[in-house]
Amino acid sequence: MTKKGLLIVLSGPSGVGKGTIRKKLFKDKSLNLAFSISMTTRNPRKKEQNGIDYFFVTEEEFKSRLEKDDFLEHVYFVGNYYGTSKEYVEKLRNEGKNVFLEIEVEGAKQIMDKCQNENLVSIFLMPPSLTELERRIRGRKSESEEIIQERLQKARREINLKSNYQYVVYNKDLYKATEEIKEIIKNRMNS
Repeated sequence: MTKKGLLIVLSGPSGVGKGTIRKKLFKDKSLNLAFSISMTTRNPRKKEQNGIDYFFVTEEEFKSRLEKDDFLEHVYFVGNYYGTSKEYVEKLRNEGKNVFLEIEVEGAKQIMDKCQNENLVSIFLMPPSLTELERRIRGRKSESEEIIQERLQKARREINLKSNYQYVVYNKDLYKATEEIKEIIKNRMNS
């Protein structure tokens, strides 16, 4: 019988490097990771692909799934919905995969509340500083000043919630942060 996989939650402010670290972690096949692809109603950014980065859906479709209680977590953020399908995550975990969720703090809290008895690993990724975080967000050149300011205000609130997570990792150095997260996952796989 296959051992049920871990449920790994990685959160942190927008621009902290969650996506970059996720891509590096997935190169290590010994972690047996499966990415939980979230649904969103926002438009894709350059190079984002449907079914790989997100499942891009209409607001109507999202709300219909919400009514059917099809989400492990969901959140409304800067004018768009985001959510994680329960059925999708459980299917992967039952196959023995360690399901990796890269999600916002609000969604992570919903999962941590609902999945207390599950084999859950919660990690908060911290920026080196708010100044560096702002530089990274502006470097994307994909959002208006209003959205940038909303993201920075949200980052300040999120950082105050880092103590809700089992682990806090600082992303001062991408390689070191990635290695630290790998060790956390490997230790939990072996426990």
